[in-house]
Amino acid sequence: MPRQERMSPIDTAWLRMDRPNNLMQILGVMLFEGELDFAKLRRTIEQRMLAYDRFHQVARKEATGYRWVDDPDFDLDQHLCRAVLPAPGGKAELERFVADLASTPLHPARPLWQMHLVDTTMGGQALVMRFHHCIADGIALVSVVMSMADESLPLPAAPADAAAEAAQAAAEHAAQLPFSAFWQPVTEAVQASWGLSGAVWNKYLELLGNPAQAMRYARAGGGLTAEAAKLVLMPNDSSTRFKGTPRNAKRVAWSDPLPLPEVKVVGKALECSVNDLLLSSVAGALRAYLDERGDATEGVELRALVPVNLRQPEHAGTLGNRFGMVTLELPVGQANPLARLYETRRRMLELRRSYQPVLTLGILGAAGLGPRLVQEELLDFLANKCSAVMTNVPGPQHPITLAGARLRQPFFWVPQSGNIGMGVSILSYNHEVQFGLITDKRLVPDPERIVSRFAEEFRKLMLLVLMEPWELLREPELIEAHYAAHWAPR
Repeated sequence: MPRQERMSPIDTAWLRMDRPNNLMQILGVMLFEGELDFAKLRRTIEQRMLAYDRFHQVARKEATGYRWVDDPDFDLDQHLCRAVLPAPGGKAELERFVADLASTPLHPARPLWQMHLVDTTMGGQALVMRFHHCIADGIALVSVVMSMADESLPLPAAPADAAAEAAQAAAEHAAQLPFSAFWQPVTEAVQASWGLSGAVWNKYLELLGNPAQAMRYARAGGGLTAEAAKLVLMPNDSSTRFKGTPRNAKRVAWSDPLPLPEVKVVGKALECSVNDLLLSSVAGALRAYLDERGDATEGVELRALVPVNLRQPEHAGTLGNRFGMVTLELPVGQANPLARLYETRRRMLELRRSYQPVLTLGILGAAGLGPRLVQEELLDFLANKCSAVMTNVPGPQHPITLAGARLRQPFFWVPQSGNIGMGVSILSYNHEVQFGLITDKRLVPDPERIVSRFAEEFRKLMLLVLMEPWELLREPELIEAHYAAHWAPR
């Protein structure tokens, strides 16, 4: 009998999030030195990747959701194939190839993934991959892909915390609930931890249409209820060329890698995390691009959805989506790079202490239980408040080979939900960090002009660390003095 399993509410939400102008596909490229052994690559996929049921199953619609069912006609040749780039077969041609895939739906009657082995003139072949987000999140997919290495090592599991356990238990429990318990999934799990009433989620629905009531909840506090109120009251972010209704044409770009040890040293000196530094560099690059286009930047805030990993150690090696999201406002309007970094750090620290990741995971789980129209309204509410999705995924910090070829540089692109038109992806590998950027062609036709500035923005901070005693770098007067001396426009 064919194997089958009910799709979780969270994965169902991701499956139904597809739109013609924003497909929920995670795309990745692995650039190799030399050529892969195609026969060996095929055997590796058969032995390791297809060991996961999801990669030979289709998503079958039912009256109350979806079910994963074995594809009786599964043919690996429909998922692993060769592709030829137009001449001269370099980076520009590969970027256009990936952008076309980003705008092309996966075949709905087949398992929702595909790989293309591409010959390039960049010193080796490229393996271009795309997976529907309903299969798994980026953390899980990186783990699967890296497990196919010739000498694979397991990736470290993320640390656990009580909030993550509560959120995940709620999402899993949601699959067993009837529709009458639409807003129940999170409530039961978080109630024990935070003493919330069983009416929290019904109140959240009321808040969507009643800002005055939302303000009263915000004043009253109450943990998760207050966090829901904040989401409801969240104003739109700044109106920039990054925000608008995307069409069905994408552009992608990627950066040269940054040395991860340098990033860590600078972070230690400035008492910031690696993620703080990288997000601040992204904000600086976006500001520089707006400046170049002659757009106003004073006071500009760009809000991004940032995934937060809620995967538990016991879920290492499993698929599915196990993350919440926070809404981070990047201080693009801050001209001073060091002040911008410290403001990014302050905002990230505040978000890490919030209930937002648990709340958004619960929204996804609950939305996946209800009608598609309700889901779209809920998720559009979040997406319409943001201009970008930004994610940071750790990879192995040792060189790997796949099918006999050494992996030189990997990168990936995160999908954008609703009408979000830009995605920034950060991936570390072999002590280097690489950025990937995907944009809507109409909004940003030249993402390479943003990507090229990421390293420049980081090096401004590195030079400051090299020039000044570390213990003085957090003095406000020194911050402003160095901006005036080195970075302020003349």
